[in-house]
Amino acid sequence: MPSETIGVIATRYAAALFDLADTASALDPVAGDLRTLQSMIHHSADLRRLIDSPVLNRTEQGRAITALAQACGFTDLTTKFLGLAAKNRRLFTLLGVIESYLGRLAARRGEKSASVASSVALTPAQQDALVSALKTAFGGNVAVNVTVDPSLLGGLVVQVGSRMVDSSLKTKLQHLKLAMKGVG
Repeated sequence: MPSETIGVIATRYAAALFDLADTASALDPVAGDLRTLQSMIHHSADLRRLIDSPVLNRTEQGRAITALAQACGFTDLTTKFLGLAAKNRRLFTLLGVIESYLGRLAARRGEKSASVASSVALTPAQQDALVSALKTAFGGNVAVNVTVDPSLLGGLVVQVGSRMVDSSLKTKLQHLKLAMKGVG
């Protein structure tokens, strides 16, 4: 399926989940569930296989994702939503749904949404310093979503809206490699 189509589907599902959570006064609990799920997807190859697998049928995916949600103590709304996504064969859109939901929540609060990829997990003090620096740079509140990407080797990749700052060691080494090719 083209990525534009996946993005449209994810946005629609996120809008529906957001509206349901808003009606149930559960925006923050659902956001917490989604952040946990996002982290789990990034850290578990087995979970990624579950949500992307064309081999597993709807029932198998639904049972597995519902069991996971219940084991994690997700809200009933999040658990039912994940079951519905499995039933409709839309688990492959989960990362897009999560991103869209969290973006809507940040917009509702007047916050800018920032995605940060780090080579290692940030300590609470480092996250606080990062949030403070982003607030200063972009003005106002900034909702920060931090993920770990060991392939970066070191440094951070920060994206706020359409602006991206890549200070990762991986990118610096790529630039050095390109510069050295031009020298000889």
